[in-house]
Amino acid sequence: THTLELVLEEMGRNSLPIIQDWRLNERHYGALQGLDKRETAEKHGAQQVLEWRRGFSTRPPALCPDDPDRPLNDPRYRGLDDLPDTESLADTLVRVTRWWEDVLVPLLKQQRRVLVVAHGNSLRAFVKYLEDLSEEEIVHCNIPTGIPLVYDLDAQLRPLGREYLADAEQLSSAITEVQQQSAARPNKTP
Repeated sequence: THTLELVLEEMGRNSLPIIQDWRLNERHYGALQGLDKRETAEKHGAQQVLEWRRGFSTRPPALCPDDPDRPLNDPRYRGLDDLPDTESLADTLVRVTRWWEDVLVPLLKQQRRVLVVAHGNSLRAFVKYLEDLSEEEIVHCNIPTGIPLVYDLDAQLRPLGREYLADAEQLSSAITEVQQQSAARPNKTP
């Protein structure tokens, strides 16, 4: 939300309509949510943490049913009963695909220009879907933070091409930064 506000302010377009949707949230890391990456890697092993963070279908341990941090206990999600207690990227793909069909496709069919601002894993899921990437390909897909990715779509909403709005050096540096986030170091998990 804050990123979108900054982008709209920079563009001088603060009055554009905004559609918020929980299906673009970051994937839910379950019981690992908010934990220190290094401590988590020391406890569970770096390879396991890497699989939880970057793998396609492996879910981290779920939140306990009585955990007060469960999304179902958050007033922002009142009325939603299909919120997860943990998610794999495959789970995130399901909700992002539903969002694509419910929200984005109708706007694109009206030939609307749309800016999608979302979190890293929801964007990875979206790229997997849009580009029909394999599970192996998406594991190695790194979406750089803060660099717009523009898709050119055909009449059937299939990608004709894509382009990052950055020079090669800036793009390479940003991708490297994302790749290094998977390494065990003293940071919080997503």
